[in-house]
Amino acid sequence: MAETIRGADILVRALAQAGVRRVFSLSGNHIMPVYDALLGSGIGIIHTRHEAAAVHMADAWARLTGEIGVALVTGGQGHTNAVAALPTALAGEVPVLLLSGHAPLAELGLGAFQELEQARMAAPLCKHAATVSSAQALAGEVAAAIRIARSGRPGPVHLSLPTDVLDARVEAPALPGAEAFAPAAMPLSAESVAAIAAAIAAAERPVLIAPPALCTPQGHAALAALSARAGLSVLPMESPRGLGDPSLGAFAQVLAEADLLVLLGKPLDFTLRFGRAPAIPAAARFVVVEPDEEVLARAARGLGARLAVSAIAGATEAMAALAAEASPLLPHRNATWAQRLAHAVAFRPAAWDALAGAPEGPIQPATLCHALRPFLAAQPDTVLVSDGGEIGQWAQAMLSAPARVINGVAGAIGPGIPFAMAARVARPAARILAVMGDGTFGFHMAEFDTAHRHGLPFVAVVGNDARWNAEHQIQLREYGANRTHGCELAPGTRYDLAAAALGAHGEFVTRAEDLAPALERAFASGKPACVNVVIEGQPAPSVRLP
Repeated sequence: MAETIRGADILVRALAQAGVRRVFSLSGNHIMPVYDALLGSGIGIIHTRHEAAAVHMADAWARLTGEIGVALVTGGQGHTNAVAALPTALAGEVPVLLLSGHAPLAELGLGAFQELEQARMAAPLCKHAATVSSAQALAGEVAAAIRIARSGRPGPVHLSLPTDVLDARVEAPALPGAEAFAPAAMPLSAESVAAIAAAIAAAERPVLIAPPALCTPQGHAALAALSARAGLSVLPMESPRGLGDPSLGAFAQVLAEADLLVLLGKPLDFTLRFGRAPAIPAAARFVVVEPDEEVLARAARGLGARLAVSAIAGATEAMAALAAEASPLLPHRNATWAQRLAHAVAFRPAAWDALAGAPEGPIQPATLCHALRPFLAAQPDTVLVSDGGEIGQWAQAMLSAPARVINGVAGAIGPGIPFAMAARVARPAARILAVMGDGTFGFHMAEFDTAHRHGLPFVAVVGNDARWNAEHQIQLREYGANRTHGCELAPGTRYDLAAAALGAHGEFVTRAEDLAPALERAFASGKPACVNVVIEGQPAPSVRLP
C-alpha cells in the first residue's frame, strides 16, 4: 500500500531537500501541523516573540550563510506582523521565504477564522506571493518560490499555507531534485564582457559599484576578485544614505569627478541621485548590468544617450565573468585615479581621533565607537550588526569587522536585535556586536527572552540619547530649534534592566572611562547582553576630504 503523508510533512521534506537547517518562527493555530512535522526532521526552530523578528532573523541568516532564510508564522495577524519586515529584505536583496498559515481553502468566503487575502497583501513587498493550492502541489511550489527568491536580483518570497492543505493526507510525492531549488543562471555574454572592458579602459575616471546582494561575506570575496583584476575599488552600496553613506568616507566627493559609472547589478535609484548632476557629472556615461529588465528599461529612460553599455545578467555572474582569467579586462591605466578613489573611501577626519580615550563631559558617539574597536579587533571571526539612526551611522563610519549586517537601503530601524541573534545562530563561535539607538532597542527588546531561551549570546550596545535623533536632527536643520517636538524619549531609561529582567546581562554606562570595563563584563558574561550607554545626541557624520 502506498505511503500517505500530510501536506505538512511534504512541506518539511521539501525544505530539507532545499538544505534548510533552521526556521525562525512564532507559533500559532494555523501552523501547528508544521510544528508537528518538524519533529525529528533535523530542521530546528528558533521561536521568537514577534513575527517581524522571525523575518529579520531569516534575513540575517541568509546574508551570513548564503542559504535561503525561512520564517514560519501563523495566519491573519501573525502574517500582517511578519510582512512589515519584508521591505528590509526586499531592499537588501536577501532571499527569504515567508511561510504563513492560512484559513482553510474550503472555508474561504464564509468568514473563516483570521481569513485575509494574505498573498495579495505580501505581493507588493516581495518577488513572488501565492497561496498553496493543494498538498500534491506543495513541494513544487516551495521549490519554485525558493528558486525565484535566489534568482536574478535576490529577494523575499511568500507562500500562504491553508490548514486543510497542511492536514490533507496524500500519496507521498517524489520531491523535486536539488536543481529545482537552485537559482536560474543569468550569465553575462562574452560580447557584453568585451564591451564593458572596453568602456572601462577608455574612461579616465571609472567607478565600479556593486549592489546590496553582494554586501555579504560571499559577495565581498567576488568584489575583491574583480577589484584585483580591474585595479580599481569595487564599491558596495547598501545604505539608505546612498552617496552620504559614512562607511564610504568621502566617496561622494570623488564620484563628482567620475566620467564612467559601472553599475554591476546596482539599481540606478535615489541612492545614486538617479544619476543626476551635480552628484554625478552630467557628462558621465554609464554601464548598466541588470538582472531585471524593467529596472534596466527605467535606467535607459533616465540616462538616454549617457547609457554606453547595457546588459541583462546577474550581479554575481557579471562579476565572475569580468574577473575571469579569459576576461579582456585589464588593470586600469590611471593608477592615480584608483589611488584617489581608494583614499577617499578610507578617509576619516583626524578630529575624530581626538575623541578617543576618556574625555570629560557627555559621551560622544565617536568616543563610544573608539571604545568598541578593540572588541571587534580581538577576534578574526566577528560580526558587526549596525542598525539605522544617527548612532548607527557613526558605527558604520568608524567600525569594521569580517562580516557586517545593517538595516540597509529600506532605511527602517528595528532589526538590530533579531539580526544579532541570527548572527549567533549562523556563527556559533563568533563574537557578535550590535550597535543601535534607544529607538531601535524598543522595537524588539522582548527578543532578549528569545536569546536567553535559545542560548544565543551577543552584546547589544545601545546609544541612549533619549530621542528619535534622526528625526530630531531633521527638525533642527529644516525648521529650527524652537520647532523641535514629538521626537523625545525619557532620559536615562534603564534598557539594561529591561534586558536583565528577560535573562540578559545588563550594564549602564554614563562615563567614558567606564566603557571598556562594562564591555569586558558583557562579553565575558556568556549571555545576551545590553550595554546601555548614555550619549550626547549628535547628527550622523558627514565625511569630506580637506
